[in-house]
Amino acid sequence: MQQKIIILDFGSQTTQLIGRRVRELDTFCEILPYNKFPVGDESVIGVILSGSPYSVHDPEAFQVDMSQFVGKIPVLGICYGAQFISYSNGGKVEKAGSREYGRAHLETVDTSNPLFRGFDQHSQVWMSHGDTITALPEGFQCIASTKDVKYAAYWSGKTNLSHLSSQQSPLFAVQFHPEVFHTVQGSLLLKNFVVDICGSRQDWSAASFVDTTVAELKNQIGNDRVILGLSGGVDSSVAAVLLNKAIGSNLTCIFVDHGMLRKNEFSQVMDDYKVLGLNVIGVDASSKFFADLAGVTDPEQKRKIIGRDFVEVFNAEAKKITDAKWLAQGTIYPDRIESLNITGKVIKSHHNVGGLPEEMHLSLCEPLKWLFKDEVRRVGRQLGMPEHLITRHPFPGPGLAVRILGDITPEKVRILQDADDIYIRGLRDYKVKLSGDEARRVLAAGVPVTLSNNQTTNSPDDQIEVSLYDQIWQAGAILLSTVRSVGVMGDERTYEHPVALRAVTSTDAMTADWAHLPYDFMAKVSNEIINKVKGVNRVCYDISSKPPSTIEWE
Repeated sequence: MQQKIIILDFGSQTTQLIGRRVRELDTFCEILPYNKFPVGDESVIGVILSGSPYSVHDPEAFQVDMSQFVGKIPVLGICYGAQFISYSNGGKVEKAGSREYGRAHLETVDTSNPLFRGFDQHSQVWMSHGDTITALPEGFQCIASTKDVKYAAYWSGKTNLSHLSSQQSPLFAVQFHPEVFHTVQGSLLLKNFVVDICGSRQDWSAASFVDTTVAELKNQIGNDRVILGLSGGVDSSVAAVLLNKAIGSNLTCIFVDHGMLRKNEFSQVMDDYKVLGLNVIGVDASSKFFADLAGVTDPEQKRKIIGRDFVEVFNAEAKKITDAKWLAQGTIYPDRIESLNITGKVIKSHHNVGGLPEEMHLSLCEPLKWLFKDEVRRVGRQLGMPEHLITRHPFPGPGLAVRILGDITPEKVRILQDADDIYIRGLRDYKVKLSGDEARRVLAAGVPVTLSNNQTTNSPDDQIEVSLYDQIWQAGAILLSTVRSVGVMGDERTYEHPVALRAVTSTDAMTADWAHLPYDFMAKVSNEIINKVKGVNRVCYDISSKPPSTIEWE
């Protein structure tokens, strides 16, 4: 039986990050809404309660019946989870004098406690809460404090973990966030909980996933024929190679060019797929998409038209494969988590999750549905895929249509393709040296890094060199086609469009910060775009974070 950790989501922006940290410990985990604990599932070896945007005192605050798991398996509460545990057991949670946000240092740490084994005194942690615990419930003990937070961590249980029973399973709680990079020993804390306290066998890995999934696909699909829609991105590409390994020629891939891909992307990706030995049908349907998008300016409407047209084009090709019984998708775990967001609010349509066209009468196959993005990349490397396919930035399904403000025309796409190509090539060519938190972020994403002496490394203490492209999560150019600005070239006045450049750092795309790109790089790219791209006379840089802004402009 595969062991798993259950993460109950109370709406925190970092819940997915908790999941990724658990997976990095070669342990399977599942993120579920706060009120969906799988009672009776014997594979669950531990529970983590996430943070939340709510206070425990809010009338609408999320609550869970902890009797379902407390005392039966080990539990770790994080931030709101810690406050909820205290509040529910008779402790006191009150408004802090000021919001406790940012770096802090543990001043007292009980390193004999199993949660903090191996910790340094004065270890840096990251706080983010408006309430604070001012009194612990009866029977609980403080195990860590900071200068401003007396009960930074507490617990209830027994230290004799080798003799855990349903009456002894310990309960731990921390008011800081061990999942974020700024908590320097956060990974050690989670390892202590997941491996030493919960008893994970650490048997979840890219290699084991490939072996298990290939066997499951063979059993699930048999000799049936499968159709897969390719996008050129890492998710659908890895799904295709994984399926090809399982069922070979019974997989037919369809790659639709809607005319809004990056410059030369369709031909380049088709060549990559041939090298991988995939059976791919390439369809140039750009004229249909441009015709149907003519005059449309509303972002959500653009997305819906592109989604509808894609289904029509894909369906027309799929019907030619008369014996197909399965439709495969590159859906990954964050797609599914985001679509099940407990707030129930839709920010924008998601292109990876949705119902199948009823007329297709195909069963759905999603071989990557349990993987995070970094795990998809590790699986791709395990499958021997080329690195440039694996490290490609996420790219929206509607393509450049959601990076052009206003209506879509072939000329506007041409302008943006040229500007974007200069920008992305520049990011790939520019090298930077990293250490500390930045190195940690790059290494956690699975980017292969080589030191100056050609030795590989996975230590953030080493100074590493990577391209700007590999340092950031996602980048692209945006054409402000609804705006014109005055410029001068030579002795002539120009009245052309501005281009905005966007680059963000992130771990899961749920939150993102703008990347602090070097000034000399920005100057060079700006100059090259203005000089070489006809129709552009101004370049700006987007310094908005998510939230409040989204990564894409539309």
